[in-house]
Amino acid sequence: MNERILVVDDEPKIVKLARDYLERSGYAVLTAGDGRTALNIARSEKPDMVVLDLNLPELDGLDVCRTLRRESDVPIIMLTARIDETDRLIGLELGADDYITKPFSPRELVARVRAVLRRVRGGLVPTEFIQIGNLEIDLNGHRVSRAGETVQLTRIEFNLLAILAQHPGQTLSREQLLERLHGFSHDSYERSIDAHIKNLRRKLEPDPAEPIYILTVYGIGYKFNDEVFA
Repeated sequence: MNERILVVDDEPKIVKLARDYLERSGYAVLTAGDGRTALNIARSEKPDMVVLDLNLPELDGLDVCRTLRRESDVPIIMLTARIDETDRLIGLELGADDYITKPFSPRELVARVRAVLRRVRGGLVPTEFIQIGNLEIDLNGHRVSRAGETVQLTRIEFNLLAILAQHPGQTLSREQLLERLHGFSHDSYERSIDAHIKNLRRKLEPDPAEPIYILTVYGIGYKFNDEVFA
């Protein structure tokens, strides 16, 4: 049976555009124009994913996200026209899996849906050895090589790379990365993640100015690219 995607937006043109592209890609699509209807459909139809606008009538998208996450682990991609990164961060903290900023490319939406569903189905990479292109990561041996040559990383650099590589395609905020690295997070430490990412790119990327492995998600954090070699 085709995976079912619930698209929630109060703009009919956006709903139609998303539905058309998702259906062409083989997904079955349910739609809702407000938050309360979205919750009712999610509860009755049990979709495989929810694409959720933040600015909704009846019930705000953040409230819908909060309720859905209390009741299920259905993957959620947020749609937002808001420029304030606080809303995006709140959504991710509430349990959303990804976000797309309006206006968006419908092809990007399909790619994000596909990537999140693949990640949810597969969970963490179920291996102690990760190979993507010519990059090899030995999680047990704490060794990294590129094109057969060993890459010397500090302990923190290796751990940061391992966290990202075990969550391919998933955007992780600086706060989330700090929590996983050190067990705590503090605003004054979050920018240290940027310095470690810069060092990792210098050591791993063919061109650090045009990274292909570790991508920046502006306003949120970073993700390990699961598409470039797919």
